[in-house]
Amino acid sequence: MKEKIKIETHNADICVVGGGMAGICAAISAARNGSRVVLMHDRPVLGGNASSECRVHICGADRHSRIKNLRETGILEELRLENLTRNPNRSYSIWDLVLFEKIKAEQNITLVLNCSCFDTEMDGNFIVSISGWQTTTQVIHKVRAKIFIDCSGDAIVAPLTGALYRMGREAKNEFNESYAPDIADSKTMGMSCMFMAKEYDTPQKFQPPSYAYQFDTCDQLPYGKQGHSWFEMGYWWIELGGEYHSIYDTEKLRDELLKIVLGVWDHIKNRCPDKHKAKNWALEWLQFLPAKRESRRYIGEHVLTQNDIESEGKFDDIVAYGGWPMDDHHPAGFFSVRVNAPSTIFHPSPSPYGIPYRCLYSKNITNLMFAGRNASCTHIAMSSTRVMGTGCSMGQAAGTAAAIAIKKNIMPADVLKYVDLVQQTLLYDDAYIPYIKQQMPELTHLANIDASKGNPEPVRDGINRPVGKQSNGWKCQENDWISYTFTEETFINKITLIVDSGLDKLIAMSHLQKDNQLTSLPDTMPAQFRIDVKQNGRWKTLLKIKNNNQRLFRCEIKQKVTGIKFVLEKTYGVTTSCVYAFYCE
Repeated sequence: MKEKIKIETHNADICVVGGGMAGICAAISAARNGSRVVLMHDRPVLGGNASSECRVHICGADRHSRIKNLRETGILEELRLENLTRNPNRSYSIWDLVLFEKIKAEQNITLVLNCSCFDTEMDGNFIVSISGWQTTTQVIHKVRAKIFIDCSGDAIVAPLTGALYRMGREAKNEFNESYAPDIADSKTMGMSCMFMAKEYDTPQKFQPPSYAYQFDTCDQLPYGKQGHSWFEMGYWWIELGGEYHSIYDTEKLRDELLKIVLGVWDHIKNRCPDKHKAKNWALEWLQFLPAKRESRRYIGEHVLTQNDIESEGKFDDIVAYGGWPMDDHHPAGFFSVRVNAPSTIFHPSPSPYGIPYRCLYSKNITNLMFAGRNASCTHIAMSSTRVMGTGCSMGQAAGTAAAIAIKKNIMPADVLKYVDLVQQTLLYDDAYIPYIKQQMPELTHLANIDASKGNPEPVRDGINRPVGKQSNGWKCQENDWISYTFTEETFINKITLIVDSGLDKLIAMSHLQKDNQLTSLPDTMPAQFRIDVKQNGRWKTLLKIKNNNQRLFRCEIKQKVTGIKFVLEKTYGVTTSCVYAFYCE
């Protein structure tokens, strides 16, 4: 008996395609700002390159904490702090769970995993629906939505809709980019396959399979002997794909990458002059889903360029930011050593630099947005914006802007007129936008502010983190307090606190390098505090927060009071902490 394929239809305000880090942030931000969201992802776990399937650490503007206080806050910070709380042993499977639970906790998000987008229904330049095939259930999921956000990395919605896109490297003279090649070509950066190894108490043998490549000398590998001295988490330079089609040839490239991975491990164990250092090490995990760097890039209203980055991206419509170097990998990847070329060139860039809203929506498809490595950038600019921390910044911005479009019943391009609202909404949700201050509620500015010690004014200055040499916060110790008082009874709807989560510390989970990454919450973080209110001339405790694990704390008050106070009771270690924002509305 021939069965009919089941089709399940979802109606939503916004559909996000791709549940990598950019897509997660887009979906959560859209949902929290009031939109009904369907998140369609083609893998069993969320996180994309950061998931347990690929295990790439999330880099961004702080360059893995080498530049202090530039870590991406907002949703990414929330996820990382939750991970520190739940995952002290740095398990990528627990990280998968943290991401899964965060999405499932949002009532406005319908999550559809193992579902690959393969078709669209169009009405001219307007997307009516997309359809995906869910391999686990053999069901077609059809999503009707008003706005679609493609965070798939490979920009799958582009060929299905006729959206304008680029693939490859622009010529130097097209955008006057000094780092671009003289002649445009179709070459891209490649994809990597990593491994994990573990050290044991006894010697571990390794017999390579017959298909593995053989590397007898260190100079056959990128960076020579020093390049493979760290065994735990493989090497980013085991990379291929830039000279092939980085989408259509993925399966073939995966096979080649496995031959290289096993050949490199054979060299480390059996052929390297320093092989004795690896005698007790054995492979524990191999990456079978290559981690991609580049494929299709959408063409938006603006195409970000090398010159935009170098001039710090001071756009009027800035909504996100980056700061990673223009890290341009050689198209030959692993085999660049054969042409005596470096595997990558780290071209300098400022950190931070701004990314405009116009890079996040399609130039020709009315209701299509995007975020992540497929955003509207040249190849050279994308060599910086492609890292996942920057993708999260773009994703949260895209989701927020899409939700505003839904509320106002307009299309993404029309949101440009309301970019100040997008910016302020992002700042309210603790995202960071360089050069833009949060506009504090009038109620906060009208109140009298006082503190047990120090200058409390920075908590309402609209800059909610250290910038340069400026702290922009109120330093405090246990039992210190900060308060607002009013000349008459005043109704307080809610209060917001932004506290010290150690933006100068490394909290990005990584097995890729030796570093000082934290495996528990920063010691400066307030672990316990209370909120007091003043009524009838007396202070009383309204609520006490224990085991706090977030930088952003917001709660409803919904009372008439003549004063409201924050009291720090305990940190996670040190005596001194900082409050970067405290306001009432």
